[in-house]
Amino acid sequence: MGEHLVDRRQFIKATVGAGVSLSVISSRPGAVEQAGASKILNYNPDMEYRRCGKTGWMVSAVCLGGHWKRVHLIIGGEPMGGWYGNIDRPEFQKNRYNVVTRCIERGINYIDACSTDEVIAYARALKGRRESMYLGCSWYEKEARSPEYRTAKALLKTLDEGMKQAGLDYVDLWRITCLIDGHQGPDGKWVYPHTEAESEEIAKALDIAKKSGKVRAGGISTHDRPWAEYMMRTFRDQIDVVVLPYTAMTKAVPKGSFFDTIRECDCGFFGIKPFADATIFKGDGSPGNPHYEEDNRIARLAIRYILCNPVITAPIPGLISVEQVDNVALAVKERKELDLPKNELPPQEKAELESALVRMWAKLPQEYEWLRRWEWV
Repeated sequence: MGEHLVDRRQFIKATVGAGVSLSVISSRPGAVEQAGASKILNYNPDMEYRRCGKTGWMVSAVCLGGHWKRVHLIIGGEPMGGWYGNIDRPEFQKNRYNVVTRCIERGINYIDACSTDEVIAYARALKGRRESMYLGCSWYEKEARSPEYRTAKALLKTLDEGMKQAGLDYVDLWRITCLIDGHQGPDGKWVYPHTEAESEEIAKALDIAKKSGKVRAGGISTHDRPWAEYMMRTFRDQIDVVVLPYTAMTKAVPKGSFFDTIRECDCGFFGIKPFADATIFKGDGSPGNPHYEEDNRIARLAIRYILCNPVITAPIPGLISVEQVDNVALAVKERKELDLPKNELPPQEKAELESALVRMWAKLPQEYEWLRRWEWV
């Protein structure tokens, strides 16, 4: 699949020269670069900022994932789910407003929202201060995971309807939620989750949306590495950012790493599930639980470990309280203050994290077993 795709797509320019120049300027696309504080959203000297690939945005080294799992532990009432629920509850709206406010105060400047409820909830939380955050949006219920939404026309309709419903004039990043996994074919070759035609339609939708001015950058979210690599290489003008799994267990293979493709294509990279659905922790995240302080420390070590990889723009954990925002921001501050190379943890802390990772893998529920495929990347 795809060897002749560049030749037959009508809406993309084949630019070998552009690809070369991008690889030269982005040998470390996730790495910290010098930029004037006035050019960085929510600049805070305690926060680290990384270039988000070819978007050129300087993004905080930890960001806000859209999910609010276990938020009922903070606001009370019944569980709300991970990305849905009664978002009209005043207690919930206050919680999201306060969390976003604390993110702004701590120098965090990107929110990733991947469902209709999440987009609406964060658009509300940003009302009156929309320019303070880069907002990544997806409406997964009406995007490429469903067969009827695998054409550019259908996807663009979803974008228009979603923006209108949330009251958004523009979207910083439209990161279309795509099928999760491919599979091994009978001939031993990897079969991508989307066909060549579907892949073209996804890229076409991003291309039209970007040219219209409604969307500033385009991207995809998937769990399938081979297809993500194919999309980045084939649609370089359309895929600016990828949103993919990255846990505290993820490591680069010694040769031929997926991260090499991210470097070459100069893509931003946001990592979902950094805490593997909270299985890295002993407690439930509620204030006052007996493991509260220990779990906070493990969260900081996990964030710091993930940031040892200069290719990742930022992990995007779901945060349910202002205290959790403070904690992940502290992780970045600790990293900046350590008198150590930025690609390692001190031996004692590394051993402490490794112990937590053994527990994480042992507790991983069946529905998240796919995260194991992201251990060596």
